[in-house]
Amino acid sequence: MASVTVQTTNLPMSSFLNSLKPWVSIVCTCYNHEAFVEEALQSVVEQDYPNVELIVIDNGSTDQSADRIARFVAKHPAVRFVKNPTNIGLNRAFNQGFALTTGRYIIDLAADDVLLADRIRRQVDLFERLPTHYAVVFSNAAFIDSAGQRLGTHYPIDSNGRSKVRVPSGDVFSDILDRYFVCTPTMMMRREILDELGGYDESLAFEDFDFWVRSSRSYHYAYLDDVLTYKRRLPNSMSTQVTHRHNELLASSLIVCQRAYDVCHSADEQHILARRVGRFVRKAFYAEQFDLALRFGHLLSRIQPVGPSTRLFLGMSYLHLPVNGVYRRFQQWQQARQLKPAGAVPR
Repeated sequence: MASVTVQTTNLPMSSFLNSLKPWVSIVCTCYNHEAFVEEALQSVVEQDYPNVELIVIDNGSTDQSADRIARFVAKHPAVRFVKNPTNIGLNRAFNQGFALTTGRYIIDLAADDVLLADRIRRQVDLFERLPTHYAVVFSNAAFIDSAGQRLGTHYPIDSNGRSKVRVPSGDVFSDILDRYFVCTPTMMMRREILDELGGYDESLAFEDFDFWVRSSRSYHYAYLDDVLTYKRRLPNSMSTQVTHRHNELLASSLIVCQRAYDVCHSADEQHILARRVGRFVRKAFYAEQFDLALRFGHLLSRIQPVGPSTRLFLGMSYLHLPVNGVYRRFQQWQQARQLKPAGAVPR
């Protein structure tokens, strides 16, 4: 198996020592990312780690993404390229690529994100020191816009680049129930855990919440406190789609919340989950998915008594109020403030 990286060294015994390092497999899924996919793939090739395999799945792109990928593969023949004639969904496309991998550790790379050159080496170094019940190593990330301008970081950092806030590590199941805190594209996953879980659930519209719940119930996570990834933030990114009236993300979130409730082991965990479900009631209401809001409310009532503010949103859900337009304009205003560049990203 040939590595895609161009890492070289003339140190004595380097070839032999590099051969002992575990292989890392990267699955890059692309859908209409012609402007960014070559930069994403180049960031893999430029890793300072010797044993990296790269599988690229073009998921039925309708722009020039597939041509850009093919041109890149012509220069780097060790890259494996699969071109889907139609979009088969994000989770299924990842599983398609994962089935072709052989590495001990797996990275799920979106075609608009960028890996810093030392990311794989540093994450593998940490993973190799951890017990086998650690499923994920994750890190901080810098947000960039379509032009590569830096917008900020996932966790606020001090002058030394270290997080100013406590980032959960170890047993993170309760934290997973409580809030979104893992920056998804920074994750490196242990292969055995993905095998055990059967990869991503292809019945869902997105992957991370379900993977976090299923894996963190039995396994630990480790945080590496440094910016090792540039995550692209675009106006049409998945995080903004949850506000759309016909999005499928909220229905998938309900399924994951139901699964999380089934594996809660304590009243404290149930209470934390109840707060999260209450927030989903509001999101479904603002998306005008009123029946779904009521289903979230039904799940909440199974966990604990419904509070007055959530009862208000559930009551308004019966009225089918046209709130989505105003809510989306408010969200767009907030996002415009957050996407103000903080300076060029150093290369």
